[in-house]
Amino acid sequence: QVQLVESGGGSVQPGGSLRLSCAASGFTFSSHVMNWYRQAPGKERQWVARIAGTGGSTNYGDSVKGRFTISRDNAKNTVYLQMNSLKPEDSAVYYCNAARQWDDYWGQGIQVTVSS
Repeated sequence: QVQLVESGGGSVQPGGSLRLSCAASGFTFSSHVMNWYRQAPGKERQWVARIAGTGGSTNYGDSVKGRFTISRDNAKNTVYLQMNSLKPEDSAVYYCNAARQWDDYWGQGIQVTVSS
């Protein structure tokens, strides 16, 4: 059974940092591209970051470039999102996604709130 379980969310003040984790099971983790998406209330789901199966290639959305870092540990079947210099507009539910050909797996999401 495929599972993606996010953790590490919460509330933080503007300028602060959070590190999200996503623990994967039930599929060959290292063969899948891993993505982070986010969705704010009343807005469409937005792609945030992507990392290749080997971890050698990463890409970021323009709104988070230079502030967020995606990484993975294939030995632990876990992908991370380090979020620095957080802004109120980063507040959203963050989702972990695993993709490969016709595979498209999603976590349940975790709330991140940036507020003073």
